[in-house]
Amino acid sequence: MASPLALTSGEPAGIGPDIALAAWLRRGEFDLPPFYLLGDRGFFAERAKILGLKIDLVDVAPEDAAKAFATTLPVVATGEVATARPGQPDDASASVVLAAIRRAVDDVRRGRAGAIVTNPIAKSVLHRAGFRHPGHTEFLAELAADGGRAPQPVMMLWSPALAVVPVTVHLSLREALDRLSTDLIVTTARIAVADLRARFGRARPRLVVSGLNPHAGEHGAFGEEDIVIITPAVEALRAEGIDVRGPLPADTMFHAAARNSYDCAICMYHDQALIPIKTIAFEDAVNVTLGLPFIRTSPDHGTAFDIAGSGKANPSSLIAALRLAARMAAVKSA
Repeated sequence: MASPLALTSGEPAGIGPDIALAAWLRRGEFDLPPFYLLGDRGFFAERAKILGLKIDLVDVAPEDAAKAFATTLPVVATGEVATARPGQPDDASASVVLAAIRRAVDDVRRGRAGAIVTNPIAKSVLHRAGFRHPGHTEFLAELAADGGRAPQPVMMLWSPALAVVPVTVHLSLREALDRLSTDLIVTTARIAVADLRARFGRARPRLVVSGLNPHAGEHGAFGEEDIVIITPAVEALRAEGIDVRGPLPADTMFHAAARNSYDCAICMYHDQALIPIKTIAFEDAVNVTLGLPFIRTSPDHGTAFDIAGSGKANPSSLIAALRLAARMAAVKSA
């Protein structure tokens, strides 16, 4: 039997606990892989009560989670107890969130879990507690280093219809332009190709690389960056034997016929990548972290404090994240 997935509930005051409970209730409908929830069983039982859900929760060791999953929601304790109420962030939640992430990484690295699926965190809560990372991804990279050099994580947004990788991520547009370089494009694309091969089963991944400026610069008429920065990156990748095209005008890359011609689009900045995928696959897009020595997926949305505890949260993206994590783990172990 494959190892279960380790699922963190994310920010306790957000919708992470809500959608985790909802996903387990729909486990048969979507043929979900076995997973266990990291945290305090009493907290999850209270949230289920608030939501009016009848769920049997049981404390287990990770190795017993798969056996319990069919009839009960397995919970692996982290030693931290959440106190936050729905929609009311509590500074004490920082230790709860970080303990769950650390335990998930430890479990997957020891083979007790097949992959990690993380629910959204509230960065403001963590930063007030002294958390020095921009977000989940950078913290996971540090944990993956295990005292050595941290790997370079790359964010992919994946859906059945489209997969995109932004070269620059959470930066202002002005900062993104300053940060963009030929080396960064090449490194990002290499990491994407490696994981497309190893974890998505694509023997020869097909990439497209977007231009930066309108019409990919129109041969320099609308800026030199496409000629000076992006074209050399595409040429370097092609010289390595990678199937890649570009720079292509971003405004014609994402219609249905274009999407059928590639496996992943490498985009120059955050919105250039995320606007198309959130338009095409808003409810079932999955955030995948590439470049780590373990598999990590996450729903592609935030904490949604305004609807936490109301029963309105849609678990579709989490369900997609769980299914994709299991699929990637199966490819990796094949």
